[in-house]
Formats: sequence, C-alpha cells, structure tokens
Amino acid sequence: MSVSHTKRICQTIKLKPECADEYKKRHRNVCPGILNALRRHHIVDYSNNHYPPLDFLIANFKYTGSDFDKDMKATGDDEETQRWWRLTDGMQESFNDGASGSGKEIPWWTDVEEVFRFEGGSSAWCVESCRW
Repeated sequence: MSVSHTKRICQTIKLKPECADEYKKRHRNVCPGILNALRRHHIVDYSNNHYPPLDFLIANFKYTGSDFDKDMKATGDDEETQRWWRLTDGMQESFNDGASGSGKEIPWWTDVEEVFRFEGGSSAWCVESCRW
C-alpha cells in the first residue's frame, strides 16, 4: 500500500545484449553499500527487469522522502554508488541524446510515464466513469 507522500519512479535503458549475462550476475549480488545508500536516501521497493526481445531494462522504485532532488544528488555523490555506476554504465546504452553516464547533467536512464495504477482499493468510481 502506498503512503500519500510516496513517489513512484519507472525508468528504462537499453542493455547491451552481449552484457546481459554479466549484468544479471552482478545484480544477483549487489554490494551492501549500494543497498544502504538507497535506504539512506529513501528509495524502497526497487526492482530491475529485463525484456530481452528489445534489450530493455526497466527499473521501478518508490521514493518516500521529502526532497527528491536532494536525495538523488546525495545518492549520486555516494562513493559506492559511483563505483557501481562505473561497472554497470558500460553495459547499457541510454535513450537520451547526449547522455554520457549516470549522475551527469543529461539523465542516463529515461523516465517512463505512468498511465495507470491500481492499488487494490474500491473501484466504485468505475460505475459512473466507465460507461462505454
């Protein structure tokens, strides 16, 4: 269940096909320092998915803090995170023109627009709004 101040983030990037096995191997054993940086900066419920037919990586996470930009900068300033990015960025190709890596001015990952969400609550509103 989402908390009212939770911000959901979905992002995508291309995974170089020749790097898929290594990328997955690295993610089976993420360094504790990386996970701690995520926790410290209010990032929870993080998942990373791979869609091989299009070489897509899709990341989803929730941000539960109160200053998203500040926490994202602090995450990017973290030494462990920077080491992780140096390891993984070379396995990826950004969809953003001019992007040169994580933590730079032009975002490395591309934000994906949310078009629908269902959290399991009442759907009574649908009776009126779903008249075809």
